[in-house]
Amino acid sequence: MTRQIIHTPRAPQAIGTYSQAVRVGDTVYVSGQIPLDPATGELIAGDIEREIRRVIENLQAIAEAAGGSLANAAKVTVFLTDLAHFAKVNELMAAYFPQPYPARAAIGVAALPRGARVEMECILALG
Repeated sequence: MTRQIIHTPRAPQAIGTYSQAVRVGDTVYVSGQIPLDPATGELIAGDIEREIRRVIENLQAIAEAAGGSLANAAKVTVFLTDLAHFAKVNELMAAYFPQPYPARAAIGVAALPRGARVEMECILALG
């Protein structure tokens, strides 16, 4: 099965040895997104709601570039440096992801790239 690399300027450019997403068949594996502003490449910090929104909007832009949307999310993984922000993640996921909601894992971590407080990745099921 062939792999298709997904790329969009509407999401941050990769800051390492990875692609924004890779499509294999009808499955799209979206790399972890931190709250980087795609226009500036700068980290949004200081307001956890803005940070989570930026992360979800980055995922959304990549999903759309792959020919889907967040409605196609089958699995979402959330990484938080402070699990006290989990309620805000729930609130914003409900605003961006339609029901039925995707499967999800939330993991507390000691640190994330660039000092981010939140990172999310997802797997999309297209077709």
